[in-house]
Amino acid sequence: MFMHFNKLAVALLGIISVSCCMGDTQAIKPWMGPSCDFSHGPLRVSENRRFLVHQDGTPFFWLGDTAWELFHRLNREEAAKYLETRRRQGFTVIQAVVLAELDGLNDPNPYGDRPLIDNDPTKPNEAYFKHVDFIVKTAEEKGIYIGMLPTWGDKWNKKWGLGPEVFTPQNAEVYGKWLGNRYKDAHVIWILGGDRPIENDTHKEIIRAMARGLGQGDDGRHLMTFHPPGGNGSSQWFHNDDWLDFNMRQNGHVAEFTGRYDQTRADYDRTPVKPVLDGEPIYEDHPVSFDARKLGHSIGADVRRPLYWDLFSGAFGHTYGHHSVWQMWQPGRNPINNPLMPWIEAIEQPGAGQMQYVRRLLESRPFLSRIPDPSVIVTDRVPTAVPGAGRYQFVATRDSEGSYAIVYAPIGRAFSVRMDVINGPSVRAWWYNPRNGEATEIGTFPNSGTRRFLPPDAGEFLDWILVLDDTGKKFSIPGKP
Repeated sequence: MFMHFNKLAVALLGIISVSCCMGDTQAIKPWMGPSCDFSHGPLRVSENRRFLVHQDGTPFFWLGDTAWELFHRLNREEAAKYLETRRRQGFTVIQAVVLAELDGLNDPNPYGDRPLIDNDPTKPNEAYFKHVDFIVKTAEEKGIYIGMLPTWGDKWNKKWGLGPEVFTPQNAEVYGKWLGNRYKDAHVIWILGGDRPIENDTHKEIIRAMARGLGQGDDGRHLMTFHPPGGNGSSQWFHNDDWLDFNMRQNGHVAEFTGRYDQTRADYDRTPVKPVLDGEPIYEDHPVSFDARKLGHSIGADVRRPLYWDLFSGAFGHTYGHHSVWQMWQPGRNPINNPLMPWIEAIEQPGAGQMQYVRRLLESRPFLSRIPDPSVIVTDRVPTAVPGAGRYQFVATRDSEGSYAIVYAPIGRAFSVRMDVINGPSVRAWWYNPRNGEATEIGTFPNSGTRRFLPPDAGEFLDWILVLDDTGKKFSIPGKP
C-alpha cells in the first residue's frame, strides 16, 4: 500500500503537494502465458542499432537469468520447475553453459553423461546433448530463449576454474559448426566466452573460430555476443568484429554505480553503434565485492539498483542472477563462495520476482525511441546527493520524441526534474513502485521550468520511479498494456 504524502512536510520543503489517487493503483499479476511470442519471427538488431527486435519489428525485451549450471546439474524435472518459475516471473532469456564451469567436462550430468567423448570437442556425446535438447525445447514451450554459451572460458583459457583446457582454433570451429547445426532451428542466442579474459592472439582466434563455426552451422540465423570477465565488456576485444551483434558487459558483483555500472553508458557511446546490456551484475545474496566479512551479502535492493542503472544508461535489456541459482547449489554439493540457500528456494527470492516490473514499465511506453538522458535530473546544490554517487545514484531515461521521461530514485530523497523534456500540452506524473509494480497518479502539471518531487516513502533502500507523460499521448497506467 502506498503512503499518502505528509503535505506539511511537502510544503516546508517547497515541494509540490501531491494527491495519491489510490483508485489508479493496480497490483501486478504473474505472467500468464508464454514469456515471449515467437510468432513475430527471429531476433535481429533494430534499425537504430540500439535494441533487439523480432523479424517483423516487434521490440524484444531481454530479461535474463544466469543459470550457468542448468544443463550440467539439473535433471529434467528440476529444469522444468526452474523454467516454469522464470516464465511466471517474466524472464525472456536464460543464460546457460553447455560445457559447464564446475568440472563440466569430467563431472557427469544427473544421468551420468559427460558432454564430450575423451574430452575431445570434435566428439560430442549424444546422450548428454539429448538432455540439453530437452531443456532447450522446454524453454521454447514457455516462450523463453536460451542464451547458450558453447563453453565456459576455462576450456580455452586456464587462468581460473577447473580444466582441462581443450580448445584450439581448429577444433573450436568444428565444435561450433556442429553445435550451430544442432540448434539452428531452436530459439537460442549464442554467447561466446565465459568469464575469462582474452590474453593473447590464440585466445582471440579460438573465439573467432568458434563464432565462424556457429555461423556456418546455423546458417547465420542466431545473434551472437561475448560474455567477458568481471569489470569488462565484449567491446574491449571484439567491438569491430562483424560476428558480434551486440555488446555484453559483466559489470560484476559490486554495489556502486561509479566505475562499474556507468560503463554501460561508455559502451552505448561507442562507434560503430551496437546494442549493449549487462550480462552479469551483482547477484542477489552474493558476497558484496566478494568480501562478505566486510560488506555482507547483497539483498533485493542491491540487484534492483543495477537493473535501472543499466537500463536508464542505455542498455537494451538486463540480466539478473542469484548466487545459489547460477551454481544450482543444494546440500551435498560443494558450495562456491558460501551460497545462503538451496537453488529451489532461491528462485523465489524477492529480487527475482521484481525484475518483471521494469519490463512491464518500459513495454508500456514507446520502446525503440528510448534514450539515456541524465540531464532530466536537476543537479542539486550538493551533487553527491542528487544526482548522487555510489549506491545512491539517480538516473534518467526518456523518449527521444519527448513523449515521456522516467527517473529512478534509489532512495526516498527529494529531487528536481526538468519538465520541459516533455512535449505536448501538459505533463501527467506518476509514482511507480519497483518493488511491486504498482503505479499511483500524482497529478498534471505544466511542461515548463523545474519541479521538485518527494518519493512517497522516505525510507532508506526504498527506491521509487517517477514517470512523466505527455498528456496528449493518453498513455496507459505505467506497467499496464
